[in-house]
Amino acid sequence: MEDKVEIFSATDMYKISIMQEMLAEEHIESYILDQKGSELLIGEIHIYVDKKDESRALEIVKKHKL
Repeated sequence: MEDKVEIFSATDMYKISIMQEMLAEEHIESYILDQKGSELLIGEIHIYVDKKDESRALEIVKKHKL
C-alpha cells in the first residue's frame, strides 16, 4: 500500500461506512485496514485513498467531522 495514504480512522464501523460513502459520492476509491482484535474488539479501522486523491479526501473528512 505504498501508493496509498491514510485519511481517516475510527473505532466504530458505522463511521467508517459513512465516510466511505461520502468519498464514493465524490468518485474517490477508498480502502479499509481493520486492526480491531477479533476477541476484544479493540483497535481502530483506517481508511486509505490513493495519493492523487489525498487533498480532496482530506477536505471531505474535515468538512464532515465524524
